[in-house]
Amino acid sequence: MEKIKNFLNYEFEFGNTVHISIKTILVVIVVFILTAMLLKGIKKLVTRKLPDEDKLKFTSVFSFARYFIYLVVLLITMDNMGVNVTAIFAASAALLVGVGLALQTFFQDIISGIFILLDQSVHVGDIIEIDGKVGRVVEIKLRTTRAVTIDNKVLVIPNHKYLTSILYNWTENGVKTRESVSVGVAYGSDVELVKELLLQAAKNHPKVLKHPPPLVLFMNFGDSSLNFKLIFTLSNSFEAVLPQSDIRFEINRLFKEHNITIPFPQRDVHLYNN
Repeated sequence: MEKIKNFLNYEFEFGNTVHISIKTILVVIVVFILTAMLLKGIKKLVTRKLPDEDKLKFTSVFSFARYFIYLVVLLITMDNMGVNVTAIFAASAALLVGVGLALQTFFQDIISGIFILLDQSVHVGDIIEIDGKVGRVVEIKLRTTRAVTIDNKVLVIPNHKYLTSILYNWTENGVKTRESVSVGVAYGSDVELVKELLLQAAKNHPKVLKHPPPLVLFMNFGDSSLNFKLIFTLSNSFEAVLPQSDIRFEINRLFKEHNITIPFPQRDVHLYNN
């Protein structure tokens, strides 16, 4: 027993103020195991009746909080075992400041990730636009959000971007979005016929919804053309460029059939002979 006591009381010295015994290390390990079991039980209890989507969000937040709890438990346990915790902080103060500065953006990403998970401003499956990039969200983690663009490229977005940039959530109000195609016709064209042809081009496309119906706006009298905008509704805005392209092809075909001209910019040059 005396040898066991001596072994457990053997101390590792870190400088003149910090002394950690083997007994303290063993107690910390036991406390860590008990804490891990307790946290696992709490996680099962809380997530038992949560929907799958909310369960994933809670797991992400809980995984970050767990490391903070481990750190607090470690410090409390060591302090109760007689270890001079203040001396540890004093000895590592400069290191902690350096690490804090180096990981500043990292912590911004994590805090932003927690805000996203809590206020539910972005969900998996949403179509978002940030810094001119558009993608469908496939995964939200504590530090980054992953989205896939229409050309199957992966956007890895640091979560702090949500706090520093303007975010457009195309599907926040539902999957239906209003899209448009603009076109100009030559002066002297039959504007009623132009309106009819534009509506026909939209109604002929299978992906354009019938309700609300498409509409045509006479936007302006341009320098070289009469400008119109065709507005229609889609149920999949993520692939809006494809129906828009099809509708432009159809508009071009209908205009050719009915002799409607799409003009190019023109300027009159007057020459004076003195």
